[in-house]
Amino acid sequence: MGVSGSGKTTIAHGLRNELGWPFQEGDDLHPAANVEKMAASIPLNDEDRWPWLASCHDWLARCKQAGTGGILTCSALKHSYRDALRKGGLDPIFIYLHTPESILLQRLKNRKGHYMPPTLLPSQLQTLEEPGADEHAMTIPAEETPAATIASILAYLKTL
Repeated sequence: MGVSGSGKTTIAHGLRNELGWPFQEGDDLHPAANVEKMAASIPLNDEDRWPWLASCHDWLARCKQAGTGGILTCSALKHSYRDALRKGGLDPIFIYLHTPESILLQRLKNRKGHYMPPTLLPSQLQTLEEPGADEHAMTIPAEETPAATIASILAYLKTL
């Protein structure tokens, strides 16, 4: 989890390669109206996000039902959004990729082929509620190399 540009997709691919778990790019679950809104530099609001979060939850529930692990990239910016992903007895582990704003902006400016423009970063940072002690979450600095970040996450998962 984390704001756009934090490295969610890159880290998720590395984790999938290491763990062999199913992977879902959360951005691909957004309704078309959300994608159009973001592409037009219009921030999403809670009402926009609830159907998307329901789709993310459904994917996690299918992984649980299948008895597999699963890796879902999802901004999960607010505690209430993470609660929506936890409902129905799900207990996902949230890996919060904490990244300095200057690095986020640089990554977004260099990113190709994504609908989310760098102009929406401030709204995401404003919406972000970092995971609290009451959540099943790991906060990790994500300015390291992807390999180092993945290694830290794998070490954490082994402690669970």
